[in-house]
Amino acid sequence: MGDRQVTATKCANNFRSAAAGIVTSGLGAAGVWAGLLAIFATVRPLHLGWLLPLSGVYLDLDPLGGFFIALVGAVAVPVGVYSVGYARREQLGRVPLAVLPLFVAAMLLVPAAGSLTTFLFAWELMAVASLVLVLTEHRRPEVRSAGLFYAAMTQLGFVIILVGLMVLAASAGADRFAGLSEGRSQVPESVRGAVFVLTVAGFGSKAGLLPLHAWLPRAHPEAPSPVSALMSAAMVNLGIYGIVRFDLQLLGPGPRWWGLVLLVVGGASATYGVLQATVASDLKRLLAYSTTENMGLISLALGAASLFADSGAHSPATIAMAAAMLHLIAHAAFKSLGFLGAGSVLVATELRDLDRLGGLVRKMPATTVLFGIAAIGASGLPLGAGFVSEWLLIQSLVHAASDHNTLVALTAPLAVGAVALTTGLGVAAMVKAFGIGFLARPRSVLAEDAQEAPGSMLAGMTIAAAGCLVLALAPMVAAPALRRVLDGVPAARRVEFTDFGAVVRLPGLAGSVAPGLIAGALVIALAVAVGLTRWRSRSRPRPAALPLWACGSDDLSARMQYTATSFAEPLQRVFDDVLRPDTDVEVTHHGESRYMIEAVTYRARIADAIEARLYTPVIRAVGAVAGLVRRAHTGSVHLYLGYGALGVLVVLVVAR
Repeated sequence: MGDRQVTATKCANNFRSAAAGIVTSGLGAAGVWAGLLAIFATVRPLHLGWLLPLSGVYLDLDPLGGFFIALVGAVAVPVGVYSVGYARREQLGRVPLAVLPLFVAAMLLVPAAGSLTTFLFAWELMAVASLVLVLTEHRRPEVRSAGLFYAAMTQLGFVIILVGLMVLAASAGADRFAGLSEGRSQVPESVRGAVFVLTVAGFGSKAGLLPLHAWLPRAHPEAPSPVSALMSAAMVNLGIYGIVRFDLQLLGPGPRWWGLVLLVVGGASATYGVLQATVASDLKRLLAYSTTENMGLISLALGAASLFADSGAHSPATIAMAAAMLHLIAHAAFKSLGFLGAGSVLVATELRDLDRLGGLVRKMPATTVLFGIAAIGASGLPLGAGFVSEWLLIQSLVHAASDHNTLVALTAPLAVGAVALTTGLGVAAMVKAFGIGFLARPRSVLAEDAQEAPGSMLAGMTIAAAGCLVLALAPMVAAPALRRVLDGVPAARRVEFTDFGAVVRLPGLAGSVAPGLIAGALVIALAVAVGLTRWRSRSRPRPAALPLWACGSDDLSARMQYTATSFAEPLQRVFDDVLRPDTDVEVTHHGESRYMIEAVTYRARIADAIEARLYTPVIRAVGAVAGLVRRAHTGSVHLYLGYGALGVLVVLVVAR
């Protein structure tokens, strides 16, 4: 009887896993179809007055919203396929499996919203669904801490967005996006500036931009890997959508300082995020900080486009906006693949610590290859998904003629330096993640006993990897959608981005790149090198086999190779003033003599410097205020009535 019950429970879990995965992938496929339909065709608005009280739900699809809907759907398809095998291996409960499709549906609803009320409802639904998924393993204290931090940050961002959009609606006298666009001229300049600051802060917190990024490296590592992929490759993109929709489209074009703010915040987020990624030893935490890096690059590109358009440099503005939109696609592809690969490693080894991983290339060859594709894409190197978009961003900054514009002349070179530094450190971070985690010798029994991921998990990763390869070798497939989206953004509509084929040429400027030719040249060079090596080995007699010299050791061991911590130690020293590491060296001596050392233990803990310096004082201040407020709660009904009367009096005075 017990075996039958176990079998029935297992069958029920398998059925729920398959159902959740199929529904998630189906919603993703429907999102891709609806998004492409909105990009290339005209879709009539839809008003469901019965669904929400007072205002109802109003949906209005345009090319910009369709672009982000298709992006979310494209991420959901491989995640749904992957989650079938993942849920079976990890035994996810009923609630996470039921909420996973709801989370995808909420994300699809956000870009489809045509009114502020519908947008805010969908945004909050997305936040609540993601919080429930983050708390899947809520019995662990680390998960509860991450969930509490994420809940506080996401609700703080929602309040900021709510205030900004309500101020905009009150000033423009409209709730629907079309009315806001028509009433833009009625909004005073001071109100536009206030709304810009509030919305950038609120949407930037969801995108993981500094300084409201601290939830991201906490929540992503503790959430199930399919959820991490959805949050990092789809949800954070909707923060960028909010900035583009409200600040660059409905309120834009804005003054120069708008572009400068986006450029500075994006540059700081990119450099700080990639710096934290290079020193992180937790694989999922490294990928989470990489998300902050890439969202920073996208924000930098948006700021550059706004700044250049206001300065009259319309061709660089169009190129920068195209770089931002293309990098959104690339980031969705390689980051979803990266988190899915990290999830496969976690399922097989129960480890996220790179210092304890290694040797996975022999135990998990397919996962190793797929994660390698994601690492190349995140590095911004040729044959990677992020190469063309980062090349476009660099070209827009290099070709931004100052024309006696001091602000552009100062910011463009600094931005080039920030992007170059970010790219270099990004290569180091991904070399560490891939080389130390997959190619080195195993450093633990769990890594030695790893097994390849199930078929459905590999299938989901393969779909994401195919997207990475298409963007790396033939980015022209995204050109028609990019043209339609850029036409709807004021900063990029002056110059048409048309010459985007097998050879990507800059509109109105000198410069081109051919990713397919680069890939072909590399393949030919590799084939020639392999052929010459084999020919040379055949023409020469083989020498007698000799033992490998290994510093007096009989055989190489895991202790003779770099760990993730030691690999990043030189960079940690260079950026010591920024990272502020907490290091401790403990020397243990032999009992017989204090001059003979038995062991040396080195510990290094690198906390988030911004979190320590900014969040800790704020949390302490909030705690102190809460303590003072708690003293007023004496339990006296008469005192509470007095508080209420005083509050009503204050409201009446302010209203008067």
